Amino acid sequence: MGLEILLQLVVTGLAWGSVYALIALGFVLIFKATEIFNFAQPELMMLGAYFAFALITTLRLPFIAAFVATLVLMIVVAAVLEMLIVRPMVGEPVLAVIMVTLGLANVIRGLTGLIWGYEELQFPKPFSSDPLVVFGAVMNQAEVFTILATAVLLVAFLLFFKYSSAGLSMRATAEDTTTAFLMGINVKRVFTASWAIASVVATVAGIMLATFTYLEPIMSHAGLKALPAMILGGMDSIPGAIIGGLIIGVAENLAGFYLESYLGAGINEIAAYVIVLIVMMVRPYGLFGTKEIERV
Repeated sequence: MGLEILLQLVVTGLAWGSVYALIALGFVLIFKATEIFNFAQPELMMLGAYFAFALITTLRLPFIAAFVATLVLMIVVAAVLEMLIVRPMVGEPVLAVIMVTLGLANVIRGLTGLIWGYEELQFPKPFSSDPLVVFGAVMNQAEVFTILATAVLLVAFLLFFKYSSAGLSMRATAEDTTTAFLMGINVKRVFTASWAIASVVATVAGIMLATFTYLEPIMSHAGLKALPAMILGGMDSIPGAIIGGLIIGVAENLAGFYLESYLGAGINEIAAYVIVLIVMMVRPYGLFGTKEIERV
C-alpha cells in the first residue's frame, strides 16, 4: 500500500511540477533573450486559461480547436505587450523594467477579475473523470496528460533551438545581443518571438492546471513556484527550468504528505524554498546554470 501511495504522490507532484516547469521555461526564454525578468508570466498563464474557457463555454468550440485558437490569441497578445510596453524599456534601469512587468501583472489580474469575476469556475474537462489505475495507484487523467504534454513540449523546444534558424537566432541573441545584431540577426524580432513562445508555454501550463484544479484569478499565484524552480535549475538553462520545476513539484507534494504531521501544516509551501536555499549554498548559479567568472 505504501508503494501505491508513493507512486500516486509522485505522479501528482510531477503534474504540478510540469506546470511550474512550463512557467519557469517562459521566464528563462525571456531572460535569456532580453535579460528582462518578466514578473507577468504567471498572469499570462492565467489569462490563457480564461481565454480557452471563454472559447469553450461561449463560442462552444471543441477543446482542441479552443486550445489552438487560444495559443494563437496569446501569441498576438504577448507580441503586442512586448512591442508597446516592454520594448520601450530596453536599456532602462533594471528596477524600472521590473516595476513595469509587476504593473503589467496587476493590470492583467485586475482585468481578468473584472471580466470573469473572482469566484472559482469549473473548467470544462477535456478528459474522462474515470481515474487511471497503474500498479495499484489511482491517478487523475488530467495530471497524466499534463505530464505527457510537458514532455512533448520539452522535446519540441530542444529540437527547435538546435535545428531551426529561428531557434539558432534566439540562441545567438541570448549569448551576445550586440554580436547577433552585427551578424544581421533581427534582434527586435527575436525579442518579440521570445515573448510569444513564453506566452505559449505559459498558456499550456494554465490550461493544464485548470483541468485538474479550478479557474480563478489567483491561480496565477501558482506561477510563483516557478521562481524557485528557475533558480534551482539555473536562470539561463532551459533544461534546468524543466528539471527544477519537476523537482519542486514532487518535493512539495512528498513533504506535504510525509512531513506535515511532524513539522506542521504548510510545510509543502516552504519545501521549495528550503531546497533552493540548500542548493544555492553549494551551487549559487543553480544545478545547470552557467558559472560566471569575473576577472579583476
